[in-house]
Amino acid sequence: MELTITQPDDWHLHLRDGDLLQAVVPHSASHFRRAVVMPNLKPPVTTTAAAITYRESIMKALPIGSSFDPLMTLYLTDKTHPDEIKLARESGVVYAVKLYPAGATTNSQDGVTDLFGKCLPVLEEMVKQNMPLLVHGEVTDPSIDVFDREKIFIETVLQPLIQRLPQLKVVMEHITTMDAVNFVESCKEGFVGATVTPQHLLLNRNALFQGGLQPHNYCLPVLKREIHREAIVKAVTSGSKKFFLGTDSAPHERRRKESSCGCAGIYSAPVALSLYAKVFDEAGALDKLEAFTSFNGPDFYGLPRNSSKITLKKAPWKVPEVLSFSFGEIIPMFAGETLQWQPSFE
Repeated sequence: MELTITQPDDWHLHLRDGDLLQAVVPHSASHFRRAVVMPNLKPPVTTTAAAITYRESIMKALPIGSSFDPLMTLYLTDKTHPDEIKLARESGVVYAVKLYPAGATTNSQDGVTDLFGKCLPVLEEMVKQNMPLLVHGEVTDPSIDVFDREKIFIETVLQPLIQRLPQLKVVMEHITTMDAVNFVESCKEGFVGATVTPQHLLLNRNALFQGGLQPHNYCLPVLKREIHREAIVKAVTSGSKKFFLGTDSAPHERRRKESSCGCAGIYSAPVALSLYAKVFDEAGALDKLEAFTSFNGPDFYGLPRNSSKITLKKAPWKVPEVLSFSFGEIIPMFAGETLQWQPSFE
């Protein structure tokens, strides 16, 4: 069995920099035409000038002949100036601004501490420039249970934000809960959307602990209960235009995952399309796959859909146990497991 679809884009991707960038960018470039590249480097990408420099380093790391187009983002801080948003829009390479609540995830210590108190002029300029805000939707108050942080963020930050700036385009990134599904579905189409990862469609929080502590299934926002996974699957396979592909593929060296204080992030780029196809196939919704992978994202961002095609063939293949590089190893998602769908270009 074969399924030919419009080539997908990845609307949430971590490419890192240095050796890691060189190692991982070919995996994304082999399947995706475009990707929204996250700005949480050290130091973070807070200016348009830095985004242009980062994009140049990505382009240099691409395989010869690749048509992959990295769509850059700025890292929002308490000190971001509205003029930076104008520069970003004029650059033609920056497509969104990323909100990390300070301390929420990898390299987020420079994130926002007071969204309404310190960032309102920037958010207002984003409305004028039609620049989307990409949200890591978790509160960071240590008194809030880690499994409740998305729900509380929606109630205390996102709902007030949408009420205050109803014309602001917002993407709730890597949603993990029924609460997020319900919130996104309640919002006006075209103004609030959500990216969904392979892990939050396929795994629940048991995957962190089965057979011992599983560091390669640890990501942020953390995996949730089965009822939440089921709600997300139902939402994305329903045909709703509000949900689109965002892998949140986040590479870390094996030794940094398998350590006394392991990093958050799942490396899914080499297997993501196979896993999304698995989800839609098992839900009996393969006819809805192309819209999720290839139409809803560009439509939300106001960008043209891709003209290139990719074919998914139903042919079993085994995911490598490990990916080896000169600097170390990366363990891919579903390492060593057999998947049924394999992407290939005609």
